[in-house]
Amino acid sequence: MDKKNKIHLRPMNNGDLSFLEALYCSTRMRELAELPWDQSAKSAFLNQQFAAQHNYYQAHFPHADFQVIESAGTPIGRAYLLWSDIHLQIIDISLIPSYRGQGLGSQLLAAWLERADDQRLSAGLYVESYNPAQNLYRRQGFEVTGEDGVYFKMLRPVHQAKY
Repeated sequence: MDKKNKIHLRPMNNGDLSFLEALYCSTRMRELAELPWDQSAKSAFLNQQFAAQHNYYQAHFPHADFQVIESAGTPIGRAYLLWSDIHLQIIDISLIPSYRGQGLGSQLLAAWLERADDQRLSAGLYVESYNPAQNLYRRQGFEVTGEDGVYFKMLRPVHQAKY
């Protein structure tokens, strides 16, 4: 996908759990920075939160594609997608800090939405209300259809495939 970095997605396996846990922790560090906890307390909390999220996703989305994003054979992120006959649910996409802000997430999202358009699928996701990625999602046609105080529920209606 990226001219400098050949991006590849492969199925997640149990050998990826340490990487996925570290990735999850990297997505929450700024959020926890202001807490008066020592580093070991923050790490224990994040490890517990990762385990809970991982177990939840595995139990509630058994037919999802749980993928590791790689660049030159090195894990750099995760993409969890659930494709159905009528809808693409983007469960999660995240990249390690050194790969954020380079357009890789945008490229992946564009490819998934192109596939959804080709199959005439709607697309949906949840994003934290403070996450700047929601601007990208809006540019790609997602609209806020609900919120619960922490997350926005966003939906992109079925688009016509471009021919």
